[in-house]
Amino acid sequence: MTDPLADRTAIVTGAGSGIGAAIASELARAGAHVVVQDLRLEAAKATVEVILAAGGSAVASEGDVTQPDQIRKTVDETVANRGRIDILVNNAGLQFVSPIDEYPLDKWNQLIAVLLTGPFLFIQAVLPAMRAQKWGRIINISSINGKRGEPGKAAYCSAKHGVIGLTRTAAMEAASDGITVNAICPGLVMTPLILGQVNDLAKVHNMPPDEVIERHFLAKVPTGRATEAAEIGSLVCYLASDEAASITGQAINVDGGMIMA
Repeated sequence: MTDPLADRTAIVTGAGSGIGAAIASELARAGAHVVVQDLRLEAAKATVEVILAAGGSAVASEGDVTQPDQIRKTVDETVANRGRIDILVNNAGLQFVSPIDEYPLDKWNQLIAVLLTGPFLFIQAVLPAMRAQKWGRIINISSINGKRGEPGKAAYCSAKHGVIGLTRTAAMEAASDGITVNAICPGLVMTPLILGQVNDLAKVHNMPPDEVIERHFLAKVPTGRATEAAEIGSLVCYLASDEAASITGQAINVDGGMIMA
């Protein structure tokens, strides 16, 4: 099929840049109408412009994934305009790097709220519509750091581990209604989120900033290259398709072999 996701409606959170923007573009290329959700409306609009220019269908939606009322607004508007929600991709994220004994509590709370509570709230909000139509695909973007620890990333690793637990629980609860729930665990993807960590990681690992990418990241990737954001988008499209109906409760690594488990 040219458009395997034709007539499907997707919401992608944090889709104004990076992996989220790539996921939104790949879903649109596969035929889905995409609600590009982001805290920054202008960034969401920029992704929509890219999708429309390529012949896809998309709209922008501004919102904070930690705020239930804003999540409900996005979901209600989508149902009102499209009549259904088929695909939810919980991608919104941020990072803060600091040793545990110096980690600010406000940053811990912020990362847990965005990375773990946000997906929980969005899943809660879309499940009624998906259950009613007896079909749905929920894809949570975790990380290989959802399967391991990493110095300086206490909140991020804790939240991403939690996303995998949330994925498995939701998968079990929703399976009888034709809804699958999976997690994707990217490794090194050269997004603004990664590049913004370089100076902080240099301090944590006691190395010059210009060596962080090569020694801290690429040296640990067996394939010797970063994963392209579009590769994450391609897997999202497959998991969102009818062909993936028997795949649920999984946490799939896309990491060039960084973590073989």
